[in-house]
Amino acid sequence: MSFWEKLLNAIGSTAGNALSAVVEAIRTVFEGDPETRRKVAFSVAIIALSAKMAKADGVVTENEVNAFREIFEFPPDQAKNVARLYNLARQDVAGYEAYAERLSSLCETCTENCPVLEDVLDGLFHIAKADGLIHEKEMAFLQHVAEIFHMSEGRFEQIMARHVNVGGRDPYKVLGVSRQDDFPTIRRRYHGLVYENHPDRLMSRGVPEEFHAIANERMAALNAAYAEIEKERRAA
Repeated sequence: MSFWEKLLNAIGSTAGNALSAVVEAIRTVFEGDPETRRKVAFSVAIIALSAKMAKADGVVTENEVNAFREIFEFPPDQAKNVARLYNLARQDVAGYEAYAERLSSLCETCTENCPVLEDVLDGLFHIAKADGLIHEKEMAFLQHVAEIFHMSEGRFEQIMARHVNVGGRDPYKVLGVSRQDDFPTIRRRYHGLVYENHPDRLMSRGVPEEFHAIANERMAALNAAYAEIEKERRAA
C-alpha cells in the first residue's frame, strides 16, 4: 500500500473535516518513519495550499496545473489519490489560514524562517507565476501564508525577488543583502545561500526529489544575482 493510500484511508471521505484528519494522520500513521513523515508533510503542504491558492484566485489554468506537476511528480497509478486529496483540501470548510497554521506546526524547528516552509513558499510562487503573472489575490495569499509561517518581511521579499521582476530583478534583494554591504560580506552571504540550497540539504529536510527543479531555479537566480553584483563592484 502506498503512503498516499495509507494517508487517505486514515482521513476518510468527509471534506468538511479533512484538515484535522490530514494532520492527525501524518502525525500517527507515519509516526515510526520520520523520513516518510517529513516527505508526506511537505507533499501535503504543497497539495493543500496549491488547492487553496487556486480557490482564492478563482481560476485554475492549464499552465498552473503543469507547474504543479513540474514540482510534484507522482506515479501515474497514484494520480487519483493525489487528486482526491487536492479536492478534499479545496472543498474543506477550513480556510487556507488554518491549513497553513496546522501544516507549519509540522516543521521541526518551528522557528522564524523555517527552511522547509521556505521551500513550500517557493513552490507556491512557482505555481502562481505559471500563467505569466502573479495576480493580486495570489500575492495577498502568499504574503499571508508567509506571515503564518513566521517568515520575516525581509526573507519574504528575498523569496519574492527570485520570482517577481517588476522593474527588473534586484540582485541585492535576491541575496538578502544591502547595497551598503561590502563585497566580502556579500560573498559570504552568497556562499552561505549556496550551501543552504545544496540538493543534499534539501533531501535532509525531507523535500521530495522532484522538488529539485525548484532548487535549480533558485540556484540560477542566486548565481545570476551574485554575478551581476560582482560585475557592478568590479566596474566601480
